[in-house]
Amino acid sequence: MIHQTISDQTWAGIRTEFTLPTLAQVHRRLSELGEDPEPIMRQLVRVFIDDGTFCPGFQFLPGGQLHPTVTPLFRRAMELKLPHNYFTVWMVTKSRDLAGARPVDRLNAASTPLMKALESFHCQ
Repeated sequence: MIHQTISDQTWAGIRTEFTLPTLAQVHRRLSELGEDPEPIMRQLVRVFIDDGTFCPGFQFLPGGQLHPTVTPLFRRAMELKLPHNYFTVWMVTKSRDLAGARPVDRLNAASTPLMKALESFHCQ
């Protein structure tokens, strides 16, 4: 896999479209929901920008739970040793393997095409 610098413009676009709260903000919000946040914290997609750690909003459902499609995709990305930042950018980038759709736009569809697209991305 080719490692490229991710532009500030890319992070700004993710922040605008999906939100990009800090890890501390997510921890605080999960704590407010009343359950032990640690099991969820261990499953979070995190991005590392400058000296900060952030959590892309596309991984959350409106109630604050983790999106059931993102979690297994991210788990597979970790098995493939795909860095968090690259996984996040893959999620918001149009994919030839998904007929030009972005993975994030296909989260409510069957997960098999998303897994195949992730595998294909990893091999690039």
